[in-house]
Amino acid sequence: MKSLSVIATLLGLLAAGPCSAFSTVTLPAEFKPPPVFKNTNLVQIVSVEKSYAKEHINVLVENVSGEPQDEYFLPFTADQIARLGGIEAKDRKDDNVGPFGVDLVEYNPLSDVQYYRITLPKPLKAGAQQALAISWYYLRSYRPLPASIGQDDQQFLVYDFSLYAASAYPTLKQKTEVKLSTVTVPDSTTIIGSGGKEYPERHGSKLLYGPFDEQPAGAVYPAQVRFEFTKPVIHVSTLERDVEVSHWGGNVAFEERYTLHHRGANLSTLFNRVKWAQSQFYNPASSALKELKFPLQIGSVDPYFTDAIGNVSTSRFRSSKREAMLELKPRYPVFGGWKYPFTIGWNTNAANILRNTASGGHVLKIPFMEGPKSIEGVEYGEVNVRVLLPEGSENVKFYTSIPDSSIVETSIGVHKTYLDTTGRTAVVIKAKNLADDFRFRDLIISYETPLSGTLRKPVVVFASMLAVYAAAWAVGKVEVGFSSK
Repeated sequence: MKSLSVIATLLGLLAAGPCSAFSTVTLPAEFKPPPVFKNTNLVQIVSVEKSYAKEHINVLVENVSGEPQDEYFLPFTADQIARLGGIEAKDRKDDNVGPFGVDLVEYNPLSDVQYYRITLPKPLKAGAQQALAISWYYLRSYRPLPASIGQDDQQFLVYDFSLYAASAYPTLKQKTEVKLSTVTVPDSTTIIGSGGKEYPERHGSKLLYGPFDEQPAGAVYPAQVRFEFTKPVIHVSTLERDVEVSHWGGNVAFEERYTLHHRGANLSTLFNRVKWAQSQFYNPASSALKELKFPLQIGSVDPYFTDAIGNVSTSRFRSSKREAMLELKPRYPVFGGWKYPFTIGWNTNAANILRNTASGGHVLKIPFMEGPKSIEGVEYGEVNVRVLLPEGSENVKFYTSIPDSSIVETSIGVHKTYLDTTGRTAVVIKAKNLADDFRFRDLIISYETPLSGTLRKPVVVFASMLAVYAAAWAVGKVEVGFSSK
């Protein structure tokens, strides 16, 4: 009964419509958001606890126009748009409502101010209020200061932001909270608030600014914070994830190819291998990347780890009924400015992630992305997922809970591999600017395999072997030699 309810839930998600590429809204070049809202109360939370910056605003929006409104605009600069990803908007008071539709507005490519449009589930009546929770991520958001450090030195990063939350509408009251992973904060912007009070207030690893008085639409107050971050700043410029489904083998094969960069401070001197080996005995804090841990799905088997040189033996795989953990050590420690491309792969029993429907179809449920789990976090510039379904699969539908704002392309095509005739059905989804907070977001694919498609490959294999034997028999009947006169 439990498996039937799971299948019903998955089919319900697919019935809502297949995933589509990130959409944009084209508006006139002179577009400006109409002044139909005001932010009654706003709290901005800036988190720089990981390798990427996350910003979140909780805002109480009020419709100040005389007509119902359902479009709320959020401004960003062109530079921010290029680094922004994972933007989501929800009802702050009801988790069951949303996420709301989020679209990028295209209106004037020469303008430095660009907008995202948030569409409310139903128009907000005149004078009514709506509590919104909006979050997004910035990749490549820090700069190391100093830019170069010694092999054993502490690393400090700088993050630039605005004390006033970006808004296309006036804000009556707001405050800003900066969350860090350390209490070592050598520098931060200091301001004098109303009543002569100095901000920020420090509460452990948090900095608090405000509350601020009413601010007009588009108000900005540049600020920055410099903080200790003696951990690697991990940036994956490209992740290529291939998933191959085999019905005959009852197996699903995974392979992931990473192009990993460390975006922290560069080394000011040449790398000293002897000093590095000595430091492993007392294990001091270091900004170098020493290891990666990949939590895989329970039941995963046959893992491998290779890089540009070949197989890397410094890996360990632990598997039990409660976990499957792949622990890797790169061939060399990765310091700031260095990169390390590598590949991992593993197999999973198809029965764990593939279900059959009552109508004879199939539903595959896998994570859109998995990747390493680390305290410092990992950011992804591009994520390309390709799922190869059995040959002859048809009526393919797919859904993913990755934010639409990060998806740039989706397609269903054909990919030919060994012993294929017409080729395998391939579902391809490309996304950009994601953080490891989206690990294990679902990718659900439903498809059907007709009997002709299922039997095509064994028939082709049988016919090919029969042809080989017939050719061998025919060749054996040919007499090769010299005849006597």
